[in-house]
Amino acid sequence: MSDARIPGYTYGTPAAAHSPYGAHDLDLLLQCVLFTEEDARHLRAAGEVLADQIEQVLDVWYGFVGGHPHLLHYFSAPNGAPHAEYLAAVRLRFGQWIRDTCRATFDQAWLDYQEEMALRHTRAKKNRTDGVRSAADHIPLRYVIAFLYPLTATLRPFLAARGHSEAEVEKLHQAWFKALVLQVALWSEAYFRPEALPAAAPHPLPIEQLRA
Repeated sequence: MSDARIPGYTYGTPAAAHSPYGAHDLDLLLQCVLFTEEDARHLRAAGEVLADQIEQVLDVWYGFVGGHPHLLHYFSAPNGAPHAEYLAAVRLRFGQWIRDTCRATFDQAWLDYQEEMALRHTRAKKNRTDGVRSAADHIPLRYVIAFLYPLTATLRPFLAARGHSEAEVEKLHQAWFKALVLQVALWSEAYFRPEALPAAAPHPLPIEQLRA
């Protein structure tokens, strides 16, 4: 739930958006990703394994974003320089997101915060939580979807760091992957609302050349 030490973290508070989805919608999505009670147990176990490794995980993820200018762009100032304060605030929420993912309650409060996170990636709310001016007013859905792979692949060594068997690590890893796919599936709908869509950018080539 909400933690005043994390700026902009509004899980479980009236400040969070209200999800258009309810328990029935969520149950159907859980079925789609083959998420079971056993997965829920392994997801909680993954949280226990990761509890004292979160900063190291974030170092890897931030290194990945920082190593790809087209991703760092979304956390940079209009002049192109990385926005240090923005990145620091997001990092705190990113760490909490790991914890929240592993101990997901799958209730309405959890659904509502999925909606809040979705909107913060779109033109509807990006930059507003931290009151910053960044180089972009939304993060394209294609990058959100593509980011599923590094967030899953890079986590496996951390899940294997506490001496679990290979079979057990695989169960932890699969539960994590299913939880991420579930969240991005929930987030995706917000991208198609008029208020979330980015303004159309003009093509850099004259229309005559495009027709040639």
